[in-house]
Amino acid sequence: MEKKVTPYKDSSLNKKKQVEQMFDTISGNYDGLNRVISLGTDVKWRKKVIKMVAEKNPESVLDIATGTGDLAIKFATDTNASKIVGLDLSDGMLSVARKKVLGTPLSEKIEFTQGDSEALPFEDNSFDAITVSFGIRNFENLDKGLSEIKRVLKPNGIFVILETSVPTKTPFKQGYGLYTKLFLPLIGKIFSKDKVAYRYLSESASIFPHGEKLNNILRKNGFKEVENKPQTFGVATIYSATK
Repeated sequence: MEKKVTPYKDSSLNKKKQVEQMFDTISGNYDGLNRVISLGTDVKWRKKVIKMVAEKNPESVLDIATGTGDLAIKFATDTNASKIVGLDLSDGMLSVARKKVLGTPLSEKIEFTQGDSEALPFEDNSFDAITVSFGIRNFENLDKGLSEIKRVLKPNGIFVILETSVPTKTPFKQGYGLYTKLFLPLIGKIFSKDKVAYRYLSESASIFPHGEKLNNILRKNGFKEVENKPQTFGVATIYSATK
């Protein structure tokens, strides 16, 4: 990345701790804000991720940066996987996720655990599929995080990333710039307890490597069959790779 963006510019904490603090703060209204900010399109993008993973018939799935658990829950209902783990730095986000499955049969199928994507608490070759949805740009050390993901992914396993990206074609590029600089921070300021959180999410998205740049980073870290598929005029991208 060209420069490091952190949520709280005047904080002495490292990026990882700042991200954890930020998501703890906004966890209560994160789901609703996401629907508003993405105009509901994030649901459609996640369905494509689920389909890509389901086609591989995985027995075990790890969803990193699981947040409030929506993707992990869909893996439990829409795939035949018997082991599903949702991992996140933020205990606040995980508490919301756990409430969603409390008292349901899904609680026996999904494990929500607090952990660091750059030091995954799993054995080598543990999962058939690993996903990261809107979380990889929050990694403090991207190469270290990708190395850990490759370590715990089984040979021939699938790795799927869903992440924001920046449109390259006119007029979508200009419209996206106005949207992220004006609308996104305004919505976050009105509805969130943390006024800087959604400014950070916007800024981090604008500088994070996307498209072929991220493809090359994945290849450099040993992933194969790397592909990327832009979504909705390029405002998000789905990446897939294997080990």
